Formats: sequence, C-alpha cells, structure tokens
Amino acid sequence: MKSLPLILTLLAALVSIDCQAKACENYQLEQVAEGLGIPWGMALIGPNKLLVTERGGKLLQLDLTTGKQTNIKGLPPIYAKGQGGLLDIQLGPKTDSGSSSKQQWLYITYAKPVDGQGRTTIARALLRGKELVNWQDLLVTESATDTGRHFGSRIAFDDKGHLYFSIGDRGHRPNGQDLTTHAGSILRLNLDGSVPRDNPFASATNKSNENALPEIYSYGHRNPQGLTYDVKSQRLWSIEHGPRGGDEINLIKAGGNYGWPVVSFGKEYWGPISVGDGTFKEGMEPPVKVYTPSIAPSSLLVYSGHAFIEWQGDLLSGALKLTHLNRVVLDGERATSELRLLTEFNERIRQVIEDEHGYLLISTDSGSIYRLKPCGV
Repeated sequence: MKSLPLILTLLAALVSIDCQAKACENYQLEQVAEGLGIPWGMALIGPNKLLVTERGGKLLQLDLTTGKQTNIKGLPPIYAKGQGGLLDIQLGPKTDSGSSSKQQWLYITYAKPVDGQGRTTIARALLRGKELVNWQDLLVTESATDTGRHFGSRIAFDDKGHLYFSIGDRGHRPNGQDLTTHAGSILRLNLDGSVPRDNPFASATNKSNENALPEIYSYGHRNPQGLTYDVKSQRLWSIEHGPRGGDEINLIKAGGNYGWPVVSFGKEYWGPISVGDGTFKEGMEPPVKVYTPSIAPSSLLVYSGHAFIEWQGDLLSGALKLTHLNRVVLDGERATSELRLLTEFNERIRQVIEDEHGYLLISTDSGSIYRLKPCGV
C-alpha cells in the first residue's frame, strides 16, 4: 500500500451550477485498500469491517484497521461479462431478522447466467464466518438481452419493510417503455421477495394493464446506477446515465414514467442528433437535475452524518467519466446548486457510502478504497 494517509488540499475544486465562487475546503483522504478488481459495492457490517463486491465475481471482507482482505465463499455462478457481474450489496434492516448485525440478511444484486445471457437478480444470504449461507434468489428478473450493457443495479430500503433495486434497459431502448419486462425499471419488493399489494402495477391496484409485471415501481429509465432512500423526507432518489449528455437525478414516484427513450436530454453517440422526441412530454416525470455533458454517475447517497455538517441532506454521487465527487444541494424536491469535490483526485469513483462517524468510504475503478474525513480528525 502506498504511504498514506494522503492529504489533498482542494483549491478551487468546488464548482457550483450558478458559477458563484465557493470557499476552498481541505479534506484528509486515506487509502485503506488497493489492488481490488473494480470494487462495485460496499456494505459495512461493523465499525471496521467492510464487505466489498468485485464486479468480476468475488466478495471480500476488508478490515479497515489492518487492511487485511478475506475471501468470502458461497456465491453462485456469476455472469461477469460486459457491464454485468457481481454488483451491489447492502445490509438489510434489523427488523428483517433479529437485532444483531450477524443475524441480518445481506442483499445482493448480480447478473445471473440463464441460457447464456445475464439477468439482473436480487438475492439475499446470511454471513457465517467466511461463508455465505442460506442463499436465496428473491427475483431473477425478466431482463435478458443479447447485449452486455446496462444491468443497473443499486439497492435501497425504505422504513416500511420494502426494498428497491434498479435495472437498466439492457442496451435495448424500447425496454424503457415496456411494462412486460423488468429492464429499464426500478423494482419494489417486500424484504422476503414477495410483491407488495400496493405496488402501482400489482393486479389488486391496477386493472388497466394486466400484462404489466407487478414488481415494477417506476419505468422509463436508461441505466440507474444510484439509488437512495431519504428516511427523513420519505423520498426515493435515483441517478442514471444518459447517452451522450443528459445524465439525470430523479425523484422516484410510484408508477412514474421517466421518459426513456421517448424524452431525453442526451445526444446520439454517432452524431449531434437528440435522442427521443424532445425533453419533456405530458405524463412523463421530468428530472430534478440534468448533467450535460455527462459526468457518468455511479452510486447515490443522502448524507446524514455529522462530520460534514454543511452537507446534511445533500445528495452525493461518484462521477466516473468526469472523475470527481458530486454534491447536489437540495431544497425539498428541488436541486438548488451543484458542487464538484475531489476534482484533483483523477479517479473514477464507483461508490460512496457513509460510516457511523459520518466519514465517507469511496471506491474507485482503479481498485482502491479511500476514507474521506475532515482535516485534523
């Protein structure tokens, strides 16, 4: 491991969307792991124990104090091709199974190989020592295509016993408006994998589209790779990749149609041609924020800690293409300003999570994990 902690002084590294000057800030950035294979998902299972998914199909336990890495056994076969692989991991709510973190379910999304193709799948398991036990595939989604693109996928929980997870359009644009496929959707399940009766397309509540898959909560998404639930405001937020330009932050509503590919702020990759029929259309939900040019967002977090008091209630996202930590200030359901942190870091930030102290754990596509905390701590 390199000689760290590494202190980055970020001079003029904050950029607001209204171009107003912001005060410079100093942060201490410590490297806690390196040499990983695209650390896609992270979940804390104790003050100094971190589970890390590698997209290539490996699950590791990392000791944040010593840096020791331990392989965790018990994973099923993984479809690790293209953008598919072992994806997100989250520790389930304590109300799910007992009061001890050792008794809590781990929820995992991954690309499951089915007939030579990959299907985004939500599963859960228990961690016993160095092994996952009682593995349960809760939903093997109807999302397979012959491309290796846009698997999603992030997991979030509300405070009412529901889990949400996202799936991209799997590289086939019409999937975004097709309710008979899970692709291009955000799904909502009970913690045991059953379908909530009040889901917007469950048969008990919606008779107008009997062919719609009941797990769908919202649709019209291109590739949501960030999903977070704000318990305080009872709001579900997502962030997703546009094509060339047009990345979006969306406030997710039950049954909402977010427009892809009918409306978009992005351009075709092959030329300066707009994707879709415009940027807005009646009956489709407009984004709360649009990024043009694309930052290529990955992960999303509503910050609630006390280490950075001024960030409380803000949205934090990693940026892959533009290599920074993106901070969006909210006023209710509006995005009022954007700031770009760690612009001198020059790393593709894959995920950002918060620990019990309010420090941030940041994973990068170069295979490293860092801890961000205020200077002097």
